[in-house]
Amino acid sequence: MPVDPDLAAREFPPTEPYLVGREKVREFSRAVFATAPQHTDVAAARALGHADVVAPPTFAMVIADQTLQQLLADPSTGVVLERALHTDQQFRYSRPIVAGDALTGKLTVTRVRQMGAGAMVSSETEVTDATGAHVVTAASTLLIGSEAE
Repeated sequence: MPVDPDLAAREFPPTEPYLVGREKVREFSRAVFATAPQHTDVAAARALGHADVVAPPTFAMVIADQTLQQLLADPSTGVVLERALHTDQQFRYSRPIVAGDALTGKLTVTRVRQMGAGAMVSSETEVTDATGAHVVTAASTLLIGSEAE
C-alpha cells in the first residue's frame, strides 16, 4: 500500500505520560557522549537552576519515538518501517527536559510529498509537561520507499 496522500494534517492521540527517570537520563547521556556534568550530577544540575539532571537535547526522541510508533502501527497510513529512511530531525525547545518530568507527545503529520512511487512524510511531535506547558517540538522527516514488486 502506498503512503496515503491525505495523511497530511492528520493528528494522532496524545501518548501516555512518560516519566523521565534520573538513571534513564544518565544512561542516555553516556550513550550519546554528553559529558557535561548537569547530565549526570544532580548537584551540578541544581547549581545551574534545574530541579534534577538535565537530559541532552536529543533525549526528546524517546518521547517522539512513541508518537512515531502510532504512525507506523496504523496500516491505513502506508508508512512501513521496513521501507522508511529517517532523513531529518530537528528540535525546538521552550525549556530543557529534566529528570522528574512527566512528558506527553502528540504527533501531527505536517506534509506528505509524493516522490515517484515513494513519499516524504514530515511530522511534528509537540511534547508537553504535566501542566500542559510546551517543552519541545520534535520535527521529523521520513522517506518512504516504494513497495517491492
